[in-house]
Amino acid sequence: MIHIVILGCGFGGLSAARELASADVRITLIDRSNHHLFQPLLYQVATAGLSAPAIAAPIRHILASQRNLTTVMASVSGIDPGRRVAVLNDRSEIAYDYLVVATGSTHSYFGHDEWADVAPGLKTLGDAFEIRRRILMAFEYAEREMDIIKRSAWLTFTVIGAGATGVEMAGTLAEIARHTLHGEFRRIDSRKARVVLVEGADRVLPSYPPDLSEKARKQLTKLGVEVRTGCRVTGIDEERVTFSTASGDEQLLSKTVIWSAGVAASPLGQSLGVPLDRAGRVPVEPDLTVPGHPEIFVIGDLAAITSQGKPVPGVSPAAKQMGRTAARNILRLVRNEKTEIFRYHDYGALATIGRKAAVAMVGKIKFSGFPAWLFWLFVHIYFLIGFRSRLMVMTDWAWAYFTFKRNARIIVSPDDGMDQQTTGKVRKRRSEELT
Repeated sequence: MIHIVILGCGFGGLSAARELASADVRITLIDRSNHHLFQPLLYQVATAGLSAPAIAAPIRHILASQRNLTTVMASVSGIDPGRRVAVLNDRSEIAYDYLVVATGSTHSYFGHDEWADVAPGLKTLGDAFEIRRRILMAFEYAEREMDIIKRSAWLTFTVIGAGATGVEMAGTLAEIARHTLHGEFRRIDSRKARVVLVEGADRVLPSYPPDLSEKARKQLTKLGVEVRTGCRVTGIDEERVTFSTASGDEQLLSKTVIWSAGVAASPLGQSLGVPLDRAGRVPVEPDLTVPGHPEIFVIGDLAAITSQGKPVPGVSPAAKQMGRTAARNILRLVRNEKTEIFRYHDYGALATIGRKAAVAMVGKIKFSGFPAWLFWLFVHIYFLIGFRSRLMVMTDWAWAYFTFKRNARIIVSPDDGMDQQTTGKVRKRRSEELT
C-alpha cells in the first residue's frame, strides 16, 4: 500500500490529511506537538483573552475517525530524498512513497538572534504563555517599583512590526491597560501605560492598500497606541529598544518587547538539497512538487510559489488550499495521471485592531471600523475546529465585550529575584534540552 508521510499538522498538513481520508493509502502524520493550533487567534491567548483549549485541539482527537492515518508525535531533524526517508531527532527513520512537507515558519530576527531572549515572537502556545506572563508581570513589577524612571520602563510595552499580528497585539495591549486592569492596582494607574508600535516601513499593515493602512493607524491612535513608522530597530536589550529614524538614532526605555517583524521558513527545507530563496523557502513547481523530486510536495509558509503572476502569501487560506491540492496531486500520481497546477483563490484580508475596530478587504470591497470587526469575529469563529471551541470563544468574547474583563490571566510567576529576561533564557534552555 502507498505510504504518504505528512510533516506538520498546521493548516496545510491537516487539510492534506483530511483530503486523503477516503483514499486507499496509508498515512503517517508527524508533528512535534500533540495539538493543532488556530494560529490567527494565538495573540488572544498571549493577551489573556482566550484560554489555550479555545484555539487548540488534540491532533489525535481531530483525526480519530480517519482509519488510514497514524499520528506520530516527534521532531523531524532532516529529510533524505535519495533514500526517501524522514529522519527523526532520535535518529530513527520513517520511509515514504510520497512526502508532504508542511512545517511552516519560525521567527526571523534578521541576523540578530540574540534579541530572541528579550523580544519573544509569537508562533506557539509556549510563546503565547511566555508573552502573557511578561505582560502581566510587567504591571506587577511596576506596582512595587519606587523609582519613577524604572516604573515607566516597566509600563512601556513595545511591539516591533506592524503587520497583522503586531497591529492586533498593540491594540489589545492598549485595551488591557486602559480597561481590563484599570482599578486593580493601588500604586500605579494602568491607563498610563505606553504601548508603542514600531514599523520599519512608512505605514502600518504594509501589505494592505494605503487607505486601509491609514484607517488602521487612526484606529490604533484612538485606542492610545503610539505608532512609529519609518523606524528601523538596531538594538534591543533588557532595558531599551534602539532604532534609527530619518532624524537620527533614538532610544526607548522599555522592559517588555514583543517581536512580530519577520518570519523565516522552517529550516527543514535546507535538507531537501535544492536552492532556497532569500527567506529560506523552497521554490516549488506549479504543482507544488520539489524540482527533481516529484514525490515530495512542499506547502504553506515553506513554499515559494506564484499563482496567476502574484506571489502566494503566507496565510492560512493559502496553506489549506495547498494542502488539498497536494493531496489530490498525490492521488493523481498514484493513478498515473497528470497533476494539476495550484491556483490560489484570494478570499481577502482581515486585521482586528481592538474593540469595534478592524479593517477588512474582500475582493474589491474595503471596509473598516465596527462592521469589519463584526465580520472578523464571525469569520474566525466559523473556521475554528469543533463546536466546543466555537462555543468557548463566543462565550469569552461576549463576556469581554460587555465587561472589558479577560478571564485567562492565570500565570506562574518567576522565582524571586529572577527577572523576565533570565526566565526567558531558562525557558529556551529547557526547550533545547527537550528537543
